[in-house]
Amino acid sequence: MSSMMQPQIILLKEGTDTSQGRGQMLSNISACTAVADTVRTTLGPRGMDKLIHDDKGTTISNDGATIMRLLDIIHPAAKVLVDIAKSQDSEVGDGTTTVVLLASEFMKEAKPYVEDGVHPHSLIRSYRMAGNMAIQRVKELAVSIEGKSLEEKKSLLAKCAATTLSSKLIGGEKEFFASMVVDAVLAIGHDDRLNLIGIKKVPGGTMRDSFLVNGVAFKKTFSYAGFEQQPKKFLNPKILLLNIELELKSEKENAEIRLSDPLQYQSIVDAEWNIIYDKLDKCVQSGAKIVLSRLAIGDLATQYFADRDIFCAGRVTEEDLQRVSSASGGTVQTSVNNVIDEVLGTCEVFEEKQVGNERFNIFSGCPSGQTATIVLRGGADQFIEEAERSLHDAIMIVRRAVKNSTVVPGGGAIDMEISKYLRQHARTIAGKSQFFVNSFAKALEVIPRQLCDNAGFDATDVLNKLRQKHASGDGANYGVDINTGGIADSFANFVWEPAVVKINAINAATEAACLILSVDETVKNPKSESAQGDAAAMGGRGGGGMRGRGGRGMRRR
Repeated sequence: MSSMMQPQIILLKEGTDTSQGRGQMLSNISACTAVADTVRTTLGPRGMDKLIHDDKGTTISNDGATIMRLLDIIHPAAKVLVDIAKSQDSEVGDGTTTVVLLASEFMKEAKPYVEDGVHPHSLIRSYRMAGNMAIQRVKELAVSIEGKSLEEKKSLLAKCAATTLSSKLIGGEKEFFASMVVDAVLAIGHDDRLNLIGIKKVPGGTMRDSFLVNGVAFKKTFSYAGFEQQPKKFLNPKILLLNIELELKSEKENAEIRLSDPLQYQSIVDAEWNIIYDKLDKCVQSGAKIVLSRLAIGDLATQYFADRDIFCAGRVTEEDLQRVSSASGGTVQTSVNNVIDEVLGTCEVFEEKQVGNERFNIFSGCPSGQTATIVLRGGADQFIEEAERSLHDAIMIVRRAVKNSTVVPGGGAIDMEISKYLRQHARTIAGKSQFFVNSFAKALEVIPRQLCDNAGFDATDVLNKLRQKHASGDGANYGVDINTGGIADSFANFVWEPAVVKINAINAATEAACLILSVDETVKNPKSESAQGDAAAMGGRGGGGMRGRGGRGMRRR
């Protein structure tokens, strides 16, 4: 009787949505699988592209991180996959689709065990152990490219870049762009700043019309009359970089000057002109033949420089000005007083060149040489945008390969080898953990399987061949051959990827899977939703009242 009289305990606000237990875990796993299914078909050289249309325009891409970012996912558990795709992109630049697929597959393999009532922490413990063993195995199988000559290293890095580009929209010209990317990365040396490699997009022409500038190139800025009289080519010029305006300042509104003598007005006007002429004289006296400023260079200054055979450009973007500074050895000045030779930059050749419909200012043969610019050509704007994203991935990969200098075979070879290794290890484990490690090993096979599916090959047949080859002991480097639909030695075919890509992908995917498996309750607070609803209702009532009063007032008058 006493139990029936127990009062009802209300902990959470009315309307709060709570989901917990096994059902909630399965729901989270299903949500993550649904997200992975979106990007699944973009994997590999035969991957398909996605067209995403939103309020900012249309994007065509097969880059996992870009697609995940544009999908605007609201499911809280599925957002974890968006985060790991972003972290993979910022950390290594490539393998974003791989990391999402792996995380989803790890959860998919765990789903039957969760349904059967296995405690999630048993799964998490086994997954973490298997993940650490997989990473250790990747490090053992990785081949170093250190100690090679520059030409050999260039060739090896180009192979890594070509592997990345083969799955992109510009895959048809991967050799052309791979060598371009390697030259650009080697040009900036050991500097970590990616913005030293500029990518400029010019619609028109073909992909083959793209070119690399060993220096800086930027679009001609807005110019005044007199610009056409300036020289457009210099050899070994001195470059003055400024962050000041070289034009007559307009008076502030409502400015007032009281004069006792009308003749004094002319002296005020003359003073203004003298200030600007004094600045221009100092620029000329510095010996600089090229003057660049982040702020405006007016029509007076443009004509003044043209009369003295000096090239000038105003409103140069901050990024381009910093790149010219890094390349030429010049320092950006905030005053034209006491400009000494040490603050001036230089380059071997400066010229203004027509590229498509645009005119470009090109600085090449710079002394420090720590910058490069890729000028991209192509038919449609969306195509050039995707080409830029593809080159960004390739640049990141080559940069990582230069720093870490170890590579592993691609094409699903390394995944199959780790899978075989974990299956063998699982046999030595007593207890339920054996099943979980086996599931982890099976999940790794999603990469070669998806590569086959996307290329239109029979995945079961190819995977059986791969399993047999890897089990024989001498097939560690064998992966999917995209061209024939069979298997081939990925290492011998130069399908390589930096070991850091695979290590980061396995690590991030394991962490994400463990995180989602450890969540057993979701609480949705209705506060924010109801607040928005109340505001909208108040706005509607208030607006109606105002309109009513306004209407009566109008009639009365």
